[in-house]
Amino acid sequence: MELSIIVASYKNSELLKLCLTSIKKNYTGTDYELIVADGETEEATEMMMREDFSDIVFVPSKENIGFGALVRNGYEKITGDFVLILNSDILIKKDSIEILLNYIKNNPDVGIVGPQLLGFDEKFQPSSFRFYTPLTIVYRRTFLGKFNFAKKHLARFLMQDFDHKSIENVDWLMGSALMTKKVAVSKVGLMDPQFKMYFEDTDWCRRFWENNYRVVYNPTAKIYHYHGKGSAGRSILKTLMSNRLAWIHIASAIRYFKKYAGKPLPKNN
Repeated sequence: MELSIIVASYKNSELLKLCLTSIKKNYTGTDYELIVADGETEEATEMMMREDFSDIVFVPSKENIGFGALVRNGYEKITGDFVLILNSDILIKKDSIEILLNYIKNNPDVGIVGPQLLGFDEKFQPSSFRFYTPLTIVYRRTFLGKFNFAKKHLARFLMQDFDHKSIENVDWLMGSALMTKKVAVSKVGLMDPQFKMYFEDTDWCRRFWENNYRVVYNPTAKIYHYHGKGSAGRSILKTLMSNRLAWIHIASAIRYFKKYAGKPLPKNN
């Protein structure tokens, strides 16, 4: 098998259906398999997979196990030499998978390559970043982010000095859409289980760099990414949820900085 596509899904059968349909419609390759790893699986999702996508390997989970664990569950089922990891809020555009696959096949020193992400309005979404420092978290989470020195730091983190129109080595890529290969993962390992939500992609890309594999942003491949707003219109719930996610993000950041304390950043060129 040439390519395995793992779709990580969580409690949204409608988005998952759109994602799977976009892959089947827009990827022209024939030597591939689809694997859906689903968290806290609902009856509607199980029924949809059984009735509409019976040709797809379905890996349900009773609990919300997190993105990294979903990827690990899906990876256990792969037979392909190359692996595309997608969130279920991704819609594939024509030729995007082909571009990523051809790039990683023709560049043996590349361990991960990711596309340019677009909203459904065709607007650019940041998906490539420089590595976090503790100050990045402080500036993003406190009033200090309003000062010019903090804005300069955050602009660098977001790679705003890069036009995002050319292929470029980057520190790390958002986990929503990543192409990798089995030979590299066998050396680097899968996503670290200590990161259930947030920083699993940052940590993974850093480990690829530490193992002398490049992480590359390739905007010639463009993919749609949907940002859901399930709590819109319910301000109290929205505030509580955002606070909860903020605390999870901070906790993951602490784990990340503890893991790499005293270790130099890998060079990405």
